[in-house]
Amino acid sequence: MADSILLTPAQRYRLRIADTCLVHAQRLAEWCGHAPVLEEDIALSNMALDLLGQARGLLSHVAQQAGAGFDEDRLAFLRDERDYLNLTLVEQPLRRSSGNAPGGDFADTVLRNFLLSTWLKLMWSRLLGSSDETLAAIAGKALKEARYHQQHAADWAVRLGDGSEESALRMQAALRRIWPYTREMFADDVVDTAAAARGLGPLRSKLHAAWLDEVNTVLMQAQLAAPADTPFISTGTQGRHSEHLGYLLAEMQALQRQHPGGRW
Repeated sequence: MADSILLTPAQRYRLRIADTCLVHAQRLAEWCGHAPVLEEDIALSNMALDLLGQARGLLSHVAQQAGAGFDEDRLAFLRDERDYLNLTLVEQPLRRSSGNAPGGDFADTVLRNFLLSTWLKLMWSRLLGSSDETLAAIAGKALKEARYHQQHAADWAVRLGDGSEESALRMQAALRRIWPYTREMFADDVVDTAAAARGLGPLRSKLHAAWLDEVNTVLMQAQLAAPADTPFISTGTQGRHSEHLGYLLAEMQALQRQHPGGRW
């Protein structure tokens, strides 16, 4: 895929949100048929579909701006790993344990859904006023879904955090694994600055205070303590990913790469 499409700050800004939704949807889909209870199996699958729809809207929008030769499928399935701009958090495993990385416990899924949906809710709410009318329209629909995702995950966080001794310990351990990756959600760079300057969307740093306030409110109800920040900042939105994304893309892209341009 041509790198030039990713060099436009406005397109990078949109792709960061699109790729975050796309990769998170792929991870949530891994729970289909494996969730701890049937109702949650259905809920996680539905949330994955919501996120996939949000990603499709953004990818189609970017593809239209890129011109001939691009469409949502090419952007979703035919980019190289370095061309994805998702938050590093969402590429971490959810159903397979990997050392001290998030994953391998349902608590990781609950907390990732909560922390990320809170961030997306705030992002979509700011994008309602975007100078890009199409982006604002996508945000209008996505905001309703993000609110549901946040409430659903928050209910689980409180249920497990303020539940048994075992569930509380596992939730706190998952929070320690996940928390270092949240700094990237608020790390501004030239892409964010350019987007804010033209009214496209907010600086990521402008979401931090509201995010922290909402997160701490739920963590307090769940009897969980937010870990201390560390100097570590992940770099997925720069195209520099953890070792997990390549494996995820190999699975996600297999059919499209084996049968390019295939139609059902």
